[in-house]
Amino acid sequence: MAVEAQTKNRSNSIKEFESLLNEDFKDRKLQENQTIKATVTEITKNFVVVDCKAKMEGMIPIEEFKNHNELEKIKPGSVIDVYLERIESFKGEIIISREKARRMAAWKKMEKVFETQEELVGYITGRVKGGYICTVDGLPTFMPASQIDLRPLKKIDHLMNTPVKVIATRIDRQRGNVCTSRRAVLEKSKNAEVKEALKNIKEGDIIENAKVKATTDWGIFLDINGLDALCHVSDISYGRVKKPSDLVTIGQQLKVRITKIDPITNRISASVKALTEDPYEAIGKKYKVGEIYEGVCTKLMQYGAFVRLQEGVEGLIHNSELSWTNKNIEPNKVLSVSQSIKVKIVSIDVDAKRISLSYKATQENPWKNIQDKIGTVLEVKIKNVTDKAIFAELDSGLTGMIHYKEISFNETHENLKKYKKNDLIKAKIIEVKDEKIRLSIRALEKDPMDWFKQNKKKVGSVISTKVVEVLKTGVKVAVDPEKKIIVTIKKNQLAIEPSDCRPEIYSPGNTMADAKIIELDTKTRKISLSPKAAQIDEEKSLVAKFGEGAKKSGATLKGIFEKALSGRKKKK
Repeated sequence: MAVEAQTKNRSNSIKEFESLLNEDFKDRKLQENQTIKATVTEITKNFVVVDCKAKMEGMIPIEEFKNHNELEKIKPGSVIDVYLERIESFKGEIIISREKARRMAAWKKMEKVFETQEELVGYITGRVKGGYICTVDGLPTFMPASQIDLRPLKKIDHLMNTPVKVIATRIDRQRGNVCTSRRAVLEKSKNAEVKEALKNIKEGDIIENAKVKATTDWGIFLDINGLDALCHVSDISYGRVKKPSDLVTIGQQLKVRITKIDPITNRISASVKALTEDPYEAIGKKYKVGEIYEGVCTKLMQYGAFVRLQEGVEGLIHNSELSWTNKNIEPNKVLSVSQSIKVKIVSIDVDAKRISLSYKATQENPWKNIQDKIGTVLEVKIKNVTDKAIFAELDSGLTGMIHYKEISFNETHENLKKYKKNDLIKAKIIEVKDEKIRLSIRALEKDPMDWFKQNKKKVGSVISTKVVEVLKTGVKVAVDPEKKIIVTIKKNQLAIEPSDCRPEIYSPGNTMADAKIIELDTKTRKISLSPKAAQIDEEKSLVAKFGEGAKKSGATLKGIFEKALSGRKKKK
């Protein structure tokens, strides 16, 4: 009986304790995924034990306190913020985190300072693609490489794991990403200094001691009383400047005029040439269009050459104004940099500050007297041989063309194979038109077409020819004894009767029947012959001579022709 009473009392005690414990937990109101207060009860080698007013004490890994030297600041009894992940795990333990609580606090703080652009203190702890990891109050943020300093840095070892001031530039609440910038803090501080310094200068001021800080191909960076200024390459001189580094050195002091101050970006523009008189203002009085002046070649480009007439005044010689003989010649084949030359002014545009010059106008124009040389025989040098013509250089430097038809009277492409580059040949100038010269080699020989004039042959004349070649479409015949005039007689012009229009009945070397000249143009060298037309004319003459008597006697046309032809043979 005593044992049963004792067991019953123990059971009642446990229920009573459980009831009191549950009553106590009701007042604590713990919720998961929230930041709560916890009291440090013990610090061991591996854990920090805290009381969260839960069923049991929580244990936080000691590594979560080492990053910010927090372990030196806490001791038993200290109250800290922790993040409650789960009130009770499957092991019955409470799961809490100091690091997550710190991040939650940092995120809430980041959201506030993002709106106010308040400066924060962060630590650059590592590198990632495109930038760095900057930890702010335990919250890792991304800092692009371009935002770490005002200028690109090759090394940042001096900034690693040291406190730096940053500003939150971007927050992605959905992904939980934050971008920070150290450059924005530096610019903010610098802008404040620049605004204060800008109160002492204004546009139009002349600075006696502007110091050269750096040079680029497009300008000079200057230090003006602690302020950065830019002197663009176009503001260095009225003349053409190839490289600013050729004119100034680092550390050199220049006298400049402040030309512009941008109130938004605080950028300062300076000019050296603004202190000197614009030479183009009096250009019209000193230089006149059509006159020749001396200059120095300063720059060669693909499209022409620049020539300096005086300090700050340059003109352009276009490619077409370099040579009379070649309109597209490269400038470096005619001129060289620093060469002194004479040029003629073609035009002056004061507003655009442009002067057009001509170099060839100061040279003798070979085209001026070339018209007087038509018909002259010259020795020329072959420059190029194409598939249709020969291009040869005259002694005046001009280039003439010899078409393949002007090589020989047979007018074939094969004649081009006889010539090659740099050969010296004789040719006659036959035409000059639109600055183009036509030469001829065959003009040095006697024209075979003169045979028609010498023998008084013209359209309508009947001539005898010799067969040179038999074709399927006709017959090639030689008109002159030297066989320089070759004419093709078409198949349908060989005879009156279609049955007799057979080229195969002819053989090379045989004399062909008389043919009539039906077309003759000595200029275009076009000749057309027709034995058929000669036969038709002969028939007409026989009919006219014997027609009436033949009708009365009943004679046939065949008999008349035979009789007439036999009578002609007897006379011969």
